[in-house]
Amino acid sequence: MDHTETMTRYIAAFIQSLVEAGLKDVVISPGSRSTPLAMTCAEHPEVNHWVNLDERSAGFFALGIAKEQQLPVALICTSGTAAANYYPAIVEAYYSRIPLVVLTADRPHELRDTGAPQAIEQIKLYGDYVKWFHDLALPEAQPSMLNYAARTAARAVHEAEHGNSGPVHINIPLREPLVPDFTLSELWKPLAIEPPLTGKRKLGEQEVEWLLKQLDGKHNGLLVVGPQTDPALGASVDELATKCNLPVLADPLSGIRAGQHGKANIIETYDAILKSKRLKEALRPDFIIRFGAMPISKAYLQWLQTLDETNQIVVESEAGYREPSGTQTTFLYGDSTNLCEMLSSSMDEQHKSSGEWLEKWQSMNRTAKDFLLTKSDRELNEGHVVSELSSLMPEESILFAGNSMPIRDVDTFFMTTPKNIAIMANRGGNGIDGVTSAALGAGVYGKPVTLLIGDLSFFHDMNGLMAAKQYGLNLTVVLINNDGGGIFSYLPQAAHPKHFQSLFETPMGLDFKKAVELYDGSYHSVDNWDAFDNAVRASYHGEGLHVVEVRTNKADNVSFHKAKWKTIEEMLIQQLEG
Repeated sequence: MDHTETMTRYIAAFIQSLVEAGLKDVVISPGSRSTPLAMTCAEHPEVNHWVNLDERSAGFFALGIAKEQQLPVALICTSGTAAANYYPAIVEAYYSRIPLVVLTADRPHELRDTGAPQAIEQIKLYGDYVKWFHDLALPEAQPSMLNYAARTAARAVHEAEHGNSGPVHINIPLREPLVPDFTLSELWKPLAIEPPLTGKRKLGEQEVEWLLKQLDGKHNGLLVVGPQTDPALGASVDELATKCNLPVLADPLSGIRAGQHGKANIIETYDAILKSKRLKEALRPDFIIRFGAMPISKAYLQWLQTLDETNQIVVESEAGYREPSGTQTTFLYGDSTNLCEMLSSSMDEQHKSSGEWLEKWQSMNRTAKDFLLTKSDRELNEGHVVSELSSLMPEESILFAGNSMPIRDVDTFFMTTPKNIAIMANRGGNGIDGVTSAALGAGVYGKPVTLLIGDLSFFHDMNGLMAAKQYGLNLTVVLINNDGGGIFSYLPQAAHPKHFQSLFETPMGLDFKKAVELYDGSYHSVDNWDAFDNAVRASYHGEGLHVVEVRTNKADNVSFHKAKWKTIEEMLIQQLEG
């Protein structure tokens, strides 16, 4: 068997095993050394392959697909710095628990550390940001080596998606010639690699009894749902909250602000409420049970750090330590939905919170919510863009929020809705890189995607727009252009005008219409609510890329938010004392 046949059968066995393990999407960054991997994926009848020219964009594009599908997605690149450009997306995938299978082609061992072109050190390139690393052996033709390649691929998929999902890295050295021979017979024959059998980790009756004892005599509790992806959790949390009169503080990435389940106990405005020191004192809970990651709200985090005597229990589906507050915390590792169901059936009157406690939260939430949603008929502002979008977005769609101010405005202004709207963001590393690419990836299977993004984040990933042009992907971009980093205006740095603009605010003065036209997109600049509504509605009925630019003023936006928070505090304190 010559080199080409050996390499072809070896790589074919590897790719076939990925497919049999459940992987169906591969994002390819073009290059030479990765030719056998790229061409084999393009040739395989059951692989959806996406070509993305910029490796950083490709990494986030794959992450977006995996985030929406909740399935592993593979990345393929050539050797050298191409692999280094995947790093930001891999960091994000690691912290946000998104399954990626990263396949980096490499020079063969004899060309490593010799000054050969495009040969960098790729062994454990991503350090601790991958769950598993393996340096694949060079292709060999023996049945045992074909089986080895297949088993390694199957393991890579399993490692990526089970336990806490995350990225894995397989480094694949290849010798020239690199072009496979697809005329060979039986390249896609079934391999029957048996996957490991796994299931959800569930807490037992003993752990539930322990938890109930911890809650004895504690009546004013809270359920907190941070970023998480279990679609069944909303109904289970609602059942538990209803039975026990518990308020539910629901992060926008919790998945429970939208959908058909009950939401009467959900407190969407807790971030605004907890900005008040007096209200924080009046609302101190006896216990907190949290599902998912720490919520986005900084006000909640700071409040939590003052609750020294409050029992906090964090429920994680698998091992993990996502608790940045530094407060005393008990971790329970088990399926959140199952635990809610067990608690609902086990809790009795002695564990039930008072109706007055729940009504206090609900009453404050109603007052804050009504005030937050009251908007000017004429002036556009960043907060009400969110509430307007929630009414305009179609069923079964995705709102992808950029970091910095957009996700915080979603936290404040996106209220509960019966629509099935998935809210997504890159909140693992919380960076501004790759947001557009991730949003495009989330929409490859046809769900309408609305991207709410600031001008700096949009600029940072303009290369990502190539995927929209290349594949005719539909994306509505609501571009909030306040000419720079608006979130810095809320931070102490803003009090130092000498360096503030050049180091933090960083105004760019760019005409984004030209960038949108470069990628064959449709562009609209709007300056009133009617124009905004019409442009957004039209984008949902059109195809391709649609950018609706909303120009705002940073100073006005800061004043708008601070005025809202101050008035809410005054109204709620009066309500509390009256």
